Amino acid sequence: MRRRLLKFLLCIFLSSGVPAWAALDAKLLQQLAADASDEKIAAINKLAQTGDADGQGQTRREVLRVLKALSEDALYVADGKIVLVDGKRVIDAASGEEINPAPTERDSIDINNRVRRELASALASLRLFSPERETRFAAAQELLDHVDAEMAPLLVRALATEADPQIKQLLTLADAQLGLKNSDPTARLAAVKTLAGSSNPSVKRLLVPLLDKNVESDERVRLEAQSSLKAIDARLAFADKLSRIFSGLSLGSILLLAALGLAITYGVMGVINMAHGELLMVGAYSTFVTQTLFRTYFPGALDWYVAAAIPLAFFAAALVGILMERTVIRWLYGRPLETLLATWGLSLVLIQAARSIFGAQNVEVANPAWMSGGIELFANVTLPLNRIVIIGFSLCVLFLVWILMNRTRLGMFVRAVTQNRSMAGCVGVPTGRIDTLAFGLGAGIAGLGGVALSQIANVGPDMGQGYIVDSFMVVVLGGVGQLAGAVWAALGLGVASKFLEGWLGAVIAKILVLVFIIIFIQKRPQGLFALKGRFAES
Repeated sequence: MRRRLLKFLLCIFLSSGVPAWAALDAKLLQQLAADASDEKIAAINKLAQTGDADGQGQTRREVLRVLKALSEDALYVADGKIVLVDGKRVIDAASGEEINPAPTERDSIDINNRVRRELASALASLRLFSPERETRFAAAQELLDHVDAEMAPLLVRALATEADPQIKQLLTLADAQLGLKNSDPTARLAAVKTLAGSSNPSVKRLLVPLLDKNVESDERVRLEAQSSLKAIDARLAFADKLSRIFSGLSLGSILLLAALGLAITYGVMGVINMAHGELLMVGAYSTFVTQTLFRTYFPGALDWYVAAAIPLAFFAAALVGILMERTVIRWLYGRPLETLLATWGLSLVLIQAARSIFGAQNVEVANPAWMSGGIELFANVTLPLNRIVIIGFSLCVLFLVWILMNRTRLGMFVRAVTQNRSMAGCVGVPTGRIDTLAFGLGAGIAGLGGVALSQIANVGPDMGQGYIVDSFMVVVLGGVGQLAGAVWAALGLGVASKFLEGWLGAVIAKILVLVFIIIFIQKRPQGLFALKGRFAES
């Protein structure tokens, strides 16, 4: 009894309060099936103008549905009516009522490219009044590419009602594009001045034709268009430089994480560890394992698997590093060539172990939701959130390493062994234990680099080999055992590489960076920051 009462009340509410379908003008819909393209376009624009006639937006939703069906070739003529096909259902486009039985003969409505362009503009215009910000933003971008004079009334309404500054800027640019088509030179001049403040590269193609006397007869408009193009070019060049600097800082932050651990191990023990890149790989695969565990056992907290992967990657890589030092490297101190060959062999062992456990193919490590997307500074510059997070993460790791090296007993011992191993041993510093702990610390920091690298690059057995040479270049350029030198060298090499790649290509850029480092080390063997102490003086 209660269910029947609820159904009865619901039917009364639906029939009296909210109409199921806002009736559309049948004659106007019939015009969509006209033979002439001009008539179809006129009907489309008229529907778009009346699309939001009622306060609740019901008409707009139904116009959108009809025009979308037309764009998807799902609008037909049957028994003298315009109908849209939704699966097996045939619906009268004017009344919204389902036609039973469904007509067996239906004639499709053909539209050419010109009509499709107008249809796309109309759909974009209707979406400008959507309550969802993303829908309005996408519609404004689409309208910017296909703006037409017949859409001017809707554009004026959208400008008057839009409160979002980013969307309003796009609408202003669209309005300025309409102004360029105005017969009044004063209106065209005002439109050119408005477009001069844009950072959108597509605006240039609107202004370039105005430099031609055959296209633009007014000299004032031509001069203003030339000035506007210069302003846009300057703004785009600045945005491009900003993008390269950010990309360089992002690359430098990865190099910094890779080189920090190497700066410690190479500075303390003088070991050329060719397996350091594989310690990055250990950290990346630890991240993959953590992600898999969260997907299996904690799917609701999957977005936070990266936070759990950080300590796991650190201790996994540190354990591998300590095992390497205890079993192989400690027997080869003072023999750099043998150490280099031994660590190179260890790198091959670690690569083969990864292939045996995880397979030879790359594995998927997805960004969590809070690291997806980006921040758009200009029309051609978007800063990815995952790279922003990685830069911040690198700074945090650097700060913690600085505290460890300068504010703890272990850090004091490491610095003492780095500066003068024999004197440190004479005053009671356990140099052998410090070697093991320093190597484990350096390996753990490399594991943290693997966590960061997994968020922007493929995770595979060979992923670390591309960073070992760059890491050594950072250490040698910055100064052995110097954290400040590693920071400046990593960020400097990252930014310089990105600028050189844009001018000369990746291969030539890498060669020039290597040549610069060779020349620099010839002039200043101690690097950017020299060691202090008796060991450095000897």
